[in-house]
Amino acid sequence: MSITVSPVKDSRGNIVGASKVARDITTRIESQTAMEKYIKNLETLNTVGKSISENLDVQGILQRVTDATTLLTGAGFGAFFYNNSDEKGNSFRLFTLSGAPRKIFDNMAMPRHTDIFLPTFRDKKVMRIDDITKHADFGKNAPFNGMPKGHFSVASYLAIPVVSKSGSVIGGLLYGHPEAGKFTAEHELLVVNIAAQAAVSLDNSKLFEQVKSLSEKKDEFIALASHELKTPLTTIKGYLQVLAKKEADKMSQLFVDKSLYQVEKLQTLVEDLLNMSRIESGQLNFRLEVFDIKEMLREIIETFSYSSQSHRVIEDLGNNPVIIRGDRQRIEQAILNLITNAIKYSPKAEEIFINLEVVDEKMTLRVRDKGIGLTGEQQQQLFTRFYRAEDTKGISGLGLGLYLTKQIIDRHGGIIEVSSEYGEGSEFSFTLPLALQKKNIEKAI
Repeated sequence: MSITVSPVKDSRGNIVGASKVARDITTRIESQTAMEKYIKNLETLNTVGKSISENLDVQGILQRVTDATTLLTGAGFGAFFYNNSDEKGNSFRLFTLSGAPRKIFDNMAMPRHTDIFLPTFRDKKVMRIDDITKHADFGKNAPFNGMPKGHFSVASYLAIPVVSKSGSVIGGLLYGHPEAGKFTAEHELLVVNIAAQAAVSLDNSKLFEQVKSLSEKKDEFIALASHELKTPLTTIKGYLQVLAKKEADKMSQLFVDKSLYQVEKLQTLVEDLLNMSRIESGQLNFRLEVFDIKEMLREIIETFSYSSQSHRVIEDLGNNPVIIRGDRQRIEQAILNLITNAIKYSPKAEEIFINLEVVDEKMTLRVRDKGIGLTGEQQQQLFTRFYRAEDTKGISGLGLGLYLTKQIIDRHGGIIEVSSEYGEGSEFSFTLPLALQKKNIEKAI
C-alpha cells in the first residue's frame, strides 16, 4: 500500500484534522520486480552468450553455462553430466557443478540410465518435475531406491538435453532444489536457449581440437620428412661437388653448376622446414656471443656482390662498430632472408638498399627494394607461416622465410616491421638491443 497523509487546517491555520489516501500499488511493485528480474536475466544471457561464443575451451564453456543457468533458475545446485557410458554402458560422467560442494557427488555413484534420466539423455526431452519424490519412477532403482545417502536434498527437478548439430546428445544440464515447484516454464525456456548456444560452441570446440590434432600431426610429418630429405640431399651435393672439380666440357660443367644451385635451394627449403618444426616444438636453440653486426653485414654484402648478377647492393652502415649479443648464425639467417627476399621480389629493379643505424642503445637494420610491394592486407599476414601473397606465383618459396625471421628477432628481444606501398616496393626493418642490454636478450631467449 501507498499511504499519503495531509493536514486539514481552518481559516486561522490551525490543524483541525487529517486527510488520508491509501492506494493499492501491488501491480506496480510486481511489474517493477518483474522488469528488474527480466533485465538481470537479459544481462546474464548476454554475458554467457558472449562468453561461450568466444571460448573454445570445453571446460570453460560448460562451467560458465552451469553457473549462469543455476543462477537464472534459482536452483539449489546445477550440474552438467556427459552422456558418457562406462564399461557396462550404464552411467554418466559429472563434468561441471555449481551451487553445491563437489565432494557430495565425488562420494557417490554417477546417475545411470534409469527411467528418470533416459528421456533426457536418450530421447532428447526436457524434464521439469515439481516434486521428483512423487514421480512414478522415483525410488525404484537399486542400489539406492531413492536419493543416495548424503545427496543434496532434491524436490524440484529440471533436466535439459544438450544436443549437437549431428543430433546426438552430448550431455544434460540437471538442476535441483529442496523445495517443490521452484522451476517454471520461463526457467525451462531460458535454459533450453542457452543449451542450444552451448551445443554450437561445444561442436566448434570439438572441431578446433580436431584441427589442432591434425596440425600437430602435420608438424610431425614435416619434421620427419625434412630429416629424411636432408641426408640424400647432402649426399647428392657431395657427388656434384666432386664432379665440379673434374675437367669437363662446357655443357657438362654448366649442368653440374645448375644442379648444385638447385640442390642448394632444396637444402635451404629443407632447413627452413626443420627450423619451423624446431620453433613449434620449442627446440630451436640459441648460442649467444658478442659480435659486430656491421662486420657481418659487410661479409654478407660482399658475398652477394659476387653471387647476384641481377642487383647491386647500396649500403650505408655507418662508421663505428655495432656490437650486439645474440646467436650469430640465426641473426645471419634473418638478414639473408631479408636480402634474398628484396632481390627475389624486385625482379625488374637493379638495386636494393641496406641501412644500419644506432639510436638510444638500439640498432636498426633496414632492407629496402623497389619491387612489387605489398597491400595492407598482405602486410598483416606476412609473418605467418606458409603465407604467400597471390601475386607471387612463379616465385619459388614455401612462405617460411619471414616467419622464421620474425621468430629469430622476437627471441632476441627485438622488433621486426614492414613498410610497403603496392607496386612501389617494400622496406623491412628490425631493431635489436646493443650488447649493453644483454640481460634482456637472455631473458627473451
